Amino acid sequence: MHIPEEDPYPDVTAAGGLAPALRQAAELRGCDTGLESWATDATGIETTRGYLSVHTTIGERIFRLRLHLPEFGWDIGATDDLGTLAEAIAAWREGVPVDALEARFDFLDLEEFTRALEAGEPTASQWADLLSSEYYRGQRNLLRRLHADEVLRNAFPTMTHRAVRLRVDPMYGMSRQVLVHEPDEGRYEVVRVGVPGADWTDVPGDDLIAHLRAALYDDPSS
Repeated sequence: MHIPEEDPYPDVTAAGGLAPALRQAAELRGCDTGLESWATDATGIETTRGYLSVHTTIGERIFRLRLHLPEFGWDIGATDDLGTLAEAIAAWREGVPVDALEARFDFLDLEEFTRALEAGEPTASQWADLLSSEYYRGQRNLLRRLHADEVLRNAFPTMTHRAVRLRVDPMYGMSRQVLVHEPDEGRYEVVRVGVPGADWTDVPGDDLIAHLRAALYDDPSS
């Protein structure tokens, strides 16, 4: 006689999925995981320190928490307690310091993540990838010029339609950022991303670095 295996996730099944179950657990704990009411899975939870995702394990009750940054990802903990997991996600979203998170949630292991940040990742690797890419060979001189600046090389670079996008915080997609384009050799156009009414501005080559520094790092009220 076939005996059906016991469901290790009865709360998830009853809720209709992992995301609804996490929302219910968070409500019971009085916290917020950031999962929208329409979400059916628990991937891509946006925070100011990257994206979080939750994954289950077949055959046993384990919720694995993973952190994603551009081109990087870390497994940062696993637990069988959905309520504790919801609290940890909420605390991460609230910006609780890493050492305080590890002290409060003993299932978290953030050592690899913190070592990577201390080593300048993922920004350093992203610069290296772009500078060595044959696909962006046409933008290599511009990339080299930006990377040569001791301030701008700390901004996270990506490419958008052949323009270089520099973002202050690699872990937060909405942090201050600019696009810089070189339509002709030595001629530059810059735009502040996300600023209402902002438009492309011609910037002389001699002023480019100072202009980008100001756009990314100066006090917005100045």
